[in-house]
Amino acid sequence: MLSETENYFTYLLDDAYIHLAIAKNLAFHGVWGVTKYAFSSTSSSPIFTVVLSGLIYILGDHELIPLAFNVVCAFFTIYFLNKYYADYFSKSKLIVLSSLFTLLFTSVALLIFSGMEHVMQVLVVVVNVLCFERWLRSACKDSYYLGWFYGTLVLLGLIRFDSMFYFLSIAFAFLLLKRWKHIILVLAFGFIPILIFGYFNFQETGYFFPNSVVVKGAKFDFSGNYFKQAASILFNKFFNNRYFYFAGLLPLLISAFLIVKDIKKGLNFQKIIKQNFLIIVWCITLFLHVTFSQLTKIYRYEAYILIGFAMAIIPRLGFVFEQRSFLLKENRVISSLVLLSCLTLLLKIGIVSYLIVVGSRNIYEQQMQSARFLKKYYNESKVVANDIGAICYFTDIHLLDFEGLGSKEVMPFRKRIIGIDDQFEKFLTEYTIKNNYQLAIAYEEWLEGHTPKNWKKVAVLTISGSSAMLGRDHLYIYSINPKIHNVLKEQVRNFNWNKKVTVTIIE
Repeated sequence: MLSETENYFTYLLDDAYIHLAIAKNLAFHGVWGVTKYAFSSTSSSPIFTVVLSGLIYILGDHELIPLAFNVVCAFFTIYFLNKYYADYFSKSKLIVLSSLFTLLFTSVALLIFSGMEHVMQVLVVVVNVLCFERWLRSACKDSYYLGWFYGTLVLLGLIRFDSMFYFLSIAFAFLLLKRWKHIILVLAFGFIPILIFGYFNFQETGYFFPNSVVVKGAKFDFSGNYFKQAASILFNKFFNNRYFYFAGLLPLLISAFLIVKDIKKGLNFQKIIKQNFLIIVWCITLFLHVTFSQLTKIYRYEAYILIGFAMAIIPRLGFVFEQRSFLLKENRVISSLVLLSCLTLLLKIGIVSYLIVVGSRNIYEQQMQSARFLKKYYNESKVVANDIGAICYFTDIHLLDFEGLGSKEVMPFRKRIIGIDDQFEKFLTEYTIKNNYQLAIAYEEWLEGHTPKNWKKVAVLTISGSSAMLGRDHLYIYSINPKIHNVLKEQVRNFNWNKKVTVTIIE
């Protein structure tokens, strides 16, 4: 990583700098926002951002704090995974291999270098599942582990709002067992913290969830054609989604095999549910997540599901490995699925290693260079952008985010199904003129042919090599205020850009 970024550590996601920007502004200015000037509901993980803010307040503004925090979370993840698998396997070799497989399957290494909240989410899921399983083995009598189970549910909802799918899945599984008290407790401990956050967020933005959740979540048009819309969402999210096949198909097939195996044993319905409780929970969670959220090539959104599947499935496969019965005829199917999972894991290790290095280089060459340029020439100016993390963290700009994550003014347009249109272009034109915005740094393609006519291209910045973690490999600089057009052009021409960035001045 460092060899690709002039020895400057760079997170492989610009989103990491969004958390840092909000955390810094909260610690030093008391403002929950990507800039110090106004509230912006940009953080998808309130608890993670608050933790970073506390650490910044105590230790000072250091951009390596998320990295160090993720390393600590990863250490405790390993610790609790070993405790979990030690409950099922007697041999140290199997405990270590199970923990190692789980970590690699969940791509924890990549999550560490992302600088995001996902390692923390994975840690809390591990503790949650560990406590739940120990409570079950105590014949549902050990209140200590039950307390930790519900306590971690409180945290999960505010670490990632995707955790709501997990809460609903647990509640549904308890419903199948007619455990009414636990249904109520799961929903209460899981959703009450989210409802409290949503109440305060609504007072500021008019939306219950953070902007990122509203913009990126599944969108429904309530004017009609509900069946067609639902069918389209399911087709695009499942059958036409290559990330689903890579991340979710094998866990689902292994889960199906284990459930069918119990059915063939003649177990009654209640026994099947109890025997496969967590497997059923994570299958439902995956379905809800894919339908209403996203899967990505870096496995960050689905990390909590992947580690949940591993913890639910691996103990059930112990009979295959401890007794070395994987070559028996009755175990050939499950052995084949496990072998495919291992081969997929090897491929994933290669992809993750590539993304860590190339992603960090991408962010350094594009977002970090943009931030350096703004810091030097336009540190407190009004700027329009679409990738907002680094430029907000390293500068004191006034921001208009036309993607909507950092600017509530844009949200009414970005939450619509139709997306960008002439109406949005008119808003962007009038708003930037009225509020004296100076320049824009943006992907032209993301404006979908609706770039305001008064924005004049100054230059295009093109990164070297492949673009693994960026929206585009090239970024345009526009002048919005016509008075600075020529000055801006000279500033771009004279700035000391990274040598791997190709700068083309548009005459």
